Formats: sequence, C-alpha cells, structure tokens
Amino acid sequence: MHVLLLAMVVGGWISTTAVFAVTPPDQPAHNHQPAIGIIIDDMGNLAQRDKRALQLPGPITFAFLPHTPHARDLAELAHRLNKEIMLHLPMQPMENDKPGPGALTLHMTARQFVQQLTLDFAAIPHFIGINNHMGSLLTQHPGHMQWLMTELSKRKDLYFVDSYTSKNSIAQQLANENRIPNIRRDVFLDHDRNPDTIRFHLQRLIAKARQNGTALAIGHPFPETIAVLKEELPKLRAQGVTLLPVSQLIHRNLERSTSWQAYLSR
Repeated sequence: MHVLLLAMVVGGWISTTAVFAVTPPDQPAHNHQPAIGIIIDDMGNLAQRDKRALQLPGPITFAFLPHTPHARDLAELAHRLNKEIMLHLPMQPMENDKPGPGALTLHMTARQFVQQLTLDFAAIPHFIGINNHMGSLLTQHPGHMQWLMTELSKRKDLYFVDSYTSKNSIAQQLANENRIPNIRRDVFLDHDRNPDTIRFHLQRLIAKARQNGTALAIGHPFPETIAVLKEELPKLRAQGVTLLPVSQLIHRNLERSTSWQAYLSR
C-alpha cells in the first residue's frame, strides 16, 4: 500500500492537498527522494543575526519583511549567495499583535490594498514568492484574498505560500482558484526555541515528507534555530531526504500530482 496524492482540479489549478492510501496495480515506484523545504521568516530587522542565517548550508529559502531596516541589503546579499528570496507579507492577525510596517488590513478598500501591496513589492528585491506574516484574520476573508491573488496573477512569476496561521485560512483555496502556484506550511520549527524541540519538529518534517513525498517548514533566524539547522542539515542526505528551495518543492508537488492524474485517467 502506498500513500499517494490525489490530484484535484480546482478552478483549473491542480491542488495536491488530499491524501489517500491506495494500492494501484503496476504503479512504478517514484524516482524522487522525499523532499523538504525550509523557509526562514522575519528577515530584515537585525543585520548580524540575519547574516548568520544566510550562511546556512543548502537551498534554504528566506522571507524578508518589507520596510524593515536591513531587508533590502540582506535580500541583495541573499541573492549573491544564490538563496531563494520571498516577500514576507504582513497581514492583520486575530490578536492585537502588530504585524509591522506594510501590513494589509481588513479595513482597507481595494484601492488602498493594492497601493500598499505595490509598495511592499517594491521594498524587497529579487523575490519570487510570497508568504503571509501573521494574517490569522485576513487569510480568512475571501474578498481580501481575492484582491491579493488577482495582483499575484498579474505578475505571472510568483508563487504563494500559506503560512497557515489559522486553520480557517482560505488563502490556498483562493490561490488554487486563481491558478497561482502554491503550497501550505506543514510544520513550524521553533514556536518553542528549545534546541531539542526544534530537532523534534525537524524530524516531524522529515516524517511528513516520507509519508507524502514533500513537506514544508517555517522557522525564524533565532540563534537556537540556526545552530540546530547548521548541525542537522548536512545529515539529510544520509537520511535519504532532499532539501529544495520552495519553488522547486512546488514544482515537485505539481509533477507528482499530474503524474498521478495521468495514471487515474488510464
């Protein structure tokens, strides 16, 4: 019995969120190793801390907060280091926490929303994807998420990651309906900054990738997180796991889902 992704076409885009245990006859084994992606969020506020994060080995993806003191320079450095860059887009949360400068909020009109988004786009160079910073409130609202996806679809070259800060988020659904390449976060690495807990969540990530083919984690440039990743990332190959930038992880999901869809249509 194999755990495979059943592809569903949602608004013309292939979603890979449904998992079913099946035993297809004569189904060849998938040639790819399990693959993980890791995003380091909240980049841009502390120059020395964030520079240390950028020295992590392998294709880690880094998400920069717009309008933070060091975001532009650090994104340029990340680009020179061949790291994949994302815009970490602040959105209104359910709580009273302040998402920071450049935030998209529920009270905005469509025009205000697009104007702020345009400024946020301009704040980070070289980004090829977007994920939400906070946003547990805003990602529940279809109107605002449609405004976002409409703007992303105009760019043609951007992907979207639902950081999944709320189980009621409909952001990925709207990305699917608008044919935006997308993926959803599976694991948070460092809600608890204890190194043993971070290692535990990294192993959870690997287990999910072995089960589903791919898995995505989000962490932060905390010293504890960077120390654990610096130690553990070189061990991935021996564990039979591939680390990919987020764009390639999304491509892997699409490749796997279309292959399975072709099998189902026989």
